[in-house]
Amino acid sequence: MSELFDEEPERPAPERPGRRTRALVITGVVLIVAFFLLSAFAGIYTDRLWYAEVGFGEVFSTMLWTRIGLFLAFGALMGGIVALNMYLAFRFRPMFLMAGPDGVDRYRDAVTPIRGWLLAGVGVVVGLFAGTSAIGQWRTFLMWRNGEDFGTKDAYFNRDIGFYVFQLPWWNFVIDFVMAVAIVSLLATAVVHYLYGGIRLQVSHDRLSPAAQVQLSVLLGAFVLMKSVDYYLDRFDLVTDDHRIFTGMNYTAENAMLPARNILVGVALICAVLFFLNVWRKTWQLPSVGLALLALSAVLLGMIWPAIVQNFQVKPSEADKENPYIKVNIDATREAYGLSGVESERYEGTPVGDTSASEGATVLGQLSTTPVVDPQQVRDTFQQRQQVRAYYSVASVLDVDRYTIDGQEVPLVLGVRELDQSGINSSDQNWSNLHTVYTHGEGLIAAYANRISASEVNGRIVWAEGISGEGTSGASDLTKSEEFEQRIYYGEQSPSYSVVGKANAEASSVELGLANTDSDEGDQRTTYDGKGGVAVGSTFNQLMYAIKFGEPNFLLSGRVNSNSKVLYNRTPTERVEKVAPWLTVDGDPYPAVVDGKIVWIIDGYTTTDRYPNSQRESFDAMIDDSLQQDTGLQTIPTDEINYMRSAVKATVDAYDGTVTLYQWDTEDPILKTWMKAFPGTVTAKDDIPAELMSHLRYPEDLFKVQRFQLAKYHVTDAGEFYNANNRWEVPEDPNASRQVFQPPYRLFSTGVDNTNDWSLTSVFVPRGKGTLASYLQVNSNANSSSFGKLRLLEMTDANTPGPGQVANQMQQEKEVVDALTPYRVQGATPPRFGNLLTLPVDGGLIYIQPVYAVRTSGASAFPILQFVIVKYGESVGIAQNLPEALGDALGVDLATGQETPPPDDTGEPEPGDETPPQEPSGTLNEQIAAALREADEAFKAASAAQAENETAEWARQLELAQAAVEKAVRLADQRDNR
Repeated sequence: MSELFDEEPERPAPERPGRRTRALVITGVVLIVAFFLLSAFAGIYTDRLWYAEVGFGEVFSTMLWTRIGLFLAFGALMGGIVALNMYLAFRFRPMFLMAGPDGVDRYRDAVTPIRGWLLAGVGVVVGLFAGTSAIGQWRTFLMWRNGEDFGTKDAYFNRDIGFYVFQLPWWNFVIDFVMAVAIVSLLATAVVHYLYGGIRLQVSHDRLSPAAQVQLSVLLGAFVLMKSVDYYLDRFDLVTDDHRIFTGMNYTAENAMLPARNILVGVALICAVLFFLNVWRKTWQLPSVGLALLALSAVLLGMIWPAIVQNFQVKPSEADKENPYIKVNIDATREAYGLSGVESERYEGTPVGDTSASEGATVLGQLSTTPVVDPQQVRDTFQQRQQVRAYYSVASVLDVDRYTIDGQEVPLVLGVRELDQSGINSSDQNWSNLHTVYTHGEGLIAAYANRISASEVNGRIVWAEGISGEGTSGASDLTKSEEFEQRIYYGEQSPSYSVVGKANAEASSVELGLANTDSDEGDQRTTYDGKGGVAVGSTFNQLMYAIKFGEPNFLLSGRVNSNSKVLYNRTPTERVEKVAPWLTVDGDPYPAVVDGKIVWIIDGYTTTDRYPNSQRESFDAMIDDSLQQDTGLQTIPTDEINYMRSAVKATVDAYDGTVTLYQWDTEDPILKTWMKAFPGTVTAKDDIPAELMSHLRYPEDLFKVQRFQLAKYHVTDAGEFYNANNRWEVPEDPNASRQVFQPPYRLFSTGVDNTNDWSLTSVFVPRGKGTLASYLQVNSNANSSSFGKLRLLEMTDANTPGPGQVANQMQQEKEVVDALTPYRVQGATPPRFGNLLTLPVDGGLIYIQPVYAVRTSGASAFPILQFVIVKYGESVGIAQNLPEALGDALGVDLATGQETPPPDDTGEPEPGDETPPQEPSGTLNEQIAAALREADEAFKAASAAQAENETAEWARQLELAQAAVEKAVRLADQRDNR
């Protein structure tokens, strides 16, 4: 008993610190993996809900299952083959292991107990990488699987264009993948054989075991065999390779590179056979010689021989050698960019009539719908005069469209009054306000583009009332339904997401609507009741969206109730890109009033960089101009393209977000391919509503791409093309702060046949010169049989001034300088010059440019359209509107038909004046002093008028001051000349 009491009780062994650390690490890893898995699941789940809500659930399903299928197929293929080769290397290892070099035995002993786990781990990791790379090929796979024929064959291999666009990219990926599988398997197999004695580098003979030799020979043979196939496919890539002068097959490619690749196909095939024969012959001499011959042939035939041909055969007579290939490139490029039907004609560019009142009336009649309001310059005017609240805004560059008002088609400048949450006080920018109260914009603001008001209250803009559903003023025919939905929940500046919906019918509305500033009722409250938005009432959905947006208020806030919806992916471009990820979307969505509601219209393009022999260029470079924003290009790995079609017209309802895709190009094979891949997503062209059709237009980005290519490819003679002596370029915008292209202008253009078509226009200048080379016009009226018809007027006079020269001449004209001097005094805001329009009229060219001035400073300042400058022939005129400016240029009063007397530059009265001039009193010095005092008093009065915001008086006093200063200068000259 005493022994029992003397014996100490057993104590539990202390837990090792390493065990707790290991447990914490495992727990942390599990939590991190769980977090990423949950985030991924939330993203997929919410995407499925969004696609189902917008009516494109099949697009989501097709993309998801295609990606999953590619991931599993290519991942399993890569991982399985690599793991199988590692297993075979271990399975057929030498039975008797000899001592290896230092370290190998230690590694082998460490690996052997976990070789099963290691084998599986390598297979999984390699498979993950392979599957992930295959996911990015879902577009290539779907195009290969659903590819349509173009019906046109290339000039060299006589294969349908569809082979290069749809088939070849997929087979290139497959071959590259198989070669990657062979290389990874070869490396993994070599490592296993080295660890287990199949490869012994430390001995002088029998370095490879029979099993290792067989396995490595098969893998090397498979790789070289695939390289043979790769050389065969590379032959077809010659028609899309870039060269110094053009893209496509050239002399060196056809006469050196193509034969070289044909030879390399055979050499690689022989080399592969030698490796396969090595399974039985068990000697590396012949395969090694074959591999060395292949490498040497690749260098000699693939690199050195083409360089020799290029430098010693082509360069000495490049124009002759490349002539037939340039011709093929010209034809393919014009076809790929839709330029093969361009109509070109010579144009004098000089007025055919005389400078009389009748001539002026004729020209003015052709310019009755010409826009003189610059959509970029009047943005601030729209903001200040139609903003209502600081949290509303319009786009940085407004849109131009045409509407029928009072039976006449007129151009309008349009701006959607969107929500701009940056205008909310920073102290009020909390989650509830940003996502449940300030949810939408309201209304469409419109102004006549071809009318100028006499009043400066609205910047001399004439508002087109009624287009936004407010008032009538002759514009009520723009909305055919009695109820016009003005709320803008989906727009270019919409918030990232909003939570809308009341808990029940009795609950009060919380969304802030458009305030009525003319009443005492205060701000309006409204509740979204459209069909758009994803239901987020259930707790599970709230959890998913809380994870997606990283916002716990989805679970905690009372504003999220059982009837709530969440609106997101709200910009028109974003919505179209998500439902049609195979489209290249135009960078400028524009609003239109269609059937009593506002819809956004977006042009969608099909593009590729694989059209054989067509010139490949950067998309961003081709469309860059002074107004360019984001392009939305997304269909190819880079931004380079060599084929483009206006394939789809898409609409997005500004209220409920409904997206509709309409087929526009019914012959485009790429569009047909995607319609097969995603059946039911594109609506037939015949189903486009008539009212929507009247607002469809020629796409702007497509026109920019075409004019970029036409600057070089208006030349169809190969020899002249090579000489490059007739290259054009798009002129720089004379008003831009950086060197960028002048943007195209959308207007009613008379062309040469006085049709006054709704058009998109641009001009060209010779490369490196400022004169005008040509005028480009495309019919933009979708209801016209001539829609999309490109017309090119080439100037017969090489000295016709271009935009930059005209802008300089206008601004240096004495009458223009005198008119703008009051706006260039110290302390005043310099005048802003608007779009410089170039238009063909009556056989000549007329240039029109509006001039804006800001007479006040601060947040409330906005530009006022002060003048219109006109250059017709050699004459320049300036006035407050287009008719008067044209009359000033012609030297006639278009209202009376009388000639206007020339301005008196001497300051002396004309003979016969009823009021005789007053004799000056005092000496010349006294008269000079009096004039300077008069100028000083006028400047002081002008400053006082500016402080009171009296713009008319401010301008009048500046004119008096200028006249007094000029008088003092004149008197001083008289004094000095005595």
